[in-house]
Amino acid sequence: MTGSNNIFQSNSVLRFFEKGEEALLCFLLAAMIIVACLQIALRTFFSSGLMWADPILRYLVLWCGLLGAVLATGRGKHISLDLLSNKLPRNVRSWVHLITYLFCIIVSTGLTWAGYTFLQNEMEFGGPGPFSLPGWIWNSIFPIAFGLIALKYIILFCMQLKAIISRDQRAFNEPS
Repeated sequence: MTGSNNIFQSNSVLRFFEKGEEALLCFLLAAMIIVACLQIALRTFFSSGLMWADPILRYLVLWCGLLGAVLATGRGKHISLDLLSNKLPRNVRSWVHLITYLFCIIVSTGLTWAGYTFLQNEMEFGGPGPFSLPGWIWNSIFPIAFGLIALKYIILFCMQLKAIISRDQRAFNEPS
């Protein structure tokens, strides 16, 4: 999916959101490192620790991983298998990317729905999480992240479709 590497950099609103994602990810990663180092130091030197540190670290890893996936999606750096597209003609490659984006939209929308269903169950049956906050707040990253990934793939799909249409229109208007 190399065509999407810098596709979000052309729009200032999307760039603004990407910077926000980066800032939040950096903050969460820094918090994770600080809490982990503090927990290690307390256990090593004082034979004690913070009761809330391990659960919060699990949630921070989850949030960092999923927010990293959102950021990677917008940059076209998400995990992908590209076996044939480099060997295909450019016009066929564009259509392959379009179909791939459509598939990604379907999958990430399904995962958003599954995350939402999971969150509803957590609201109804779940217990408390770290800092006495309900567990569903900590698990809200599932529908949020997959929803953002779906949104980014919808944008990529629309931009790819626009590129295909404009390229076809130019080819149609060019004299033979």
